[in-house]
Amino acid sequence: MSQIEDSPRFEVVNGDAVSRNLLVCDHASRHVPPELDNLGLDDSLLRRHIAYDIGAADVTRRLAALLDCPAVLCGTSRLVIDCNRPHDDPTSIPPVSDGVTIPGNQNVTAEERQRRIDSYFWPYQRVVEARLRAMLDAGTVPALVSIHSFTPVFEGFERPWHVALLSGRDRRMTDPVLAELGRDPAIVVGDNEPYSGWDASAYAINVYGAGMGLPSAVFEVRQDLIDTHHGAEAWAHRLASALRPVLRDDSHYRVLASPNGDC
Repeated sequence: MSQIEDSPRFEVVNGDAVSRNLLVCDHASRHVPPELDNLGLDDSLLRRHIAYDIGAADVTRRLAALLDCPAVLCGTSRLVIDCNRPHDDPTSIPPVSDGVTIPGNQNVTAEERQRRIDSYFWPYQRVVEARLRAMLDAGTVPALVSIHSFTPVFEGFERPWHVALLSGRDRRMTDPVLAELGRDPAIVVGDNEPYSGWDASAYAINVYGAGMGLPSAVFEVRQDLIDTHHGAEAWAHRLASALRPVLRDDSHYRVLASPNGDC
């Protein structure tokens, strides 16, 4: 596994792989730049799910090796700026996350908001878009695979799903991947759970999926299943097994004519 680009803002894994698929992990890191002084939070809070998607980066790196494709991982905590949210979304720079007040995000000025956008949001997004554009320019329609994770319990509700896929109208990859995952009777698979792919606040699925007309698969894996290296390895293999037959299907690799997902 090679790493040819690396910065505090993003990490590119297996970057020299020749592939028509790209993995992304928007919430890979809990890193807060030094000038923000941990956003006023104790380090223990930055180890919680409010700061990043626990286990998602580990799964993404392992999956990139299994599928022999590049992956781009965000290098900044979602508490600094959420790289899977448009800038006008109230959770882009959250003042509160899962009941925890974020002192460094209270009364953020327009100037500071723009600094975070320019310093942390765009460097990551430009690398993702540049790689997708390079594939398109080379005559290859890329497929985008996004890896997230979710908490086992939220607001007292025990989430039953082991893994889920999110999608909007374009389900050309979602449905066959769900079918592959559904072959395993040992796991509970969710469809647009515990979040919905129709949510306009999800940046990647709307900008790169619907917006560019590219095929995409957005995974959510439960965090207690991937919070160890052993768990991440097992789930990377499970996701790879579900993805391989779908990624071999050439019919998925076309740009949809409409940004709304209509052919």
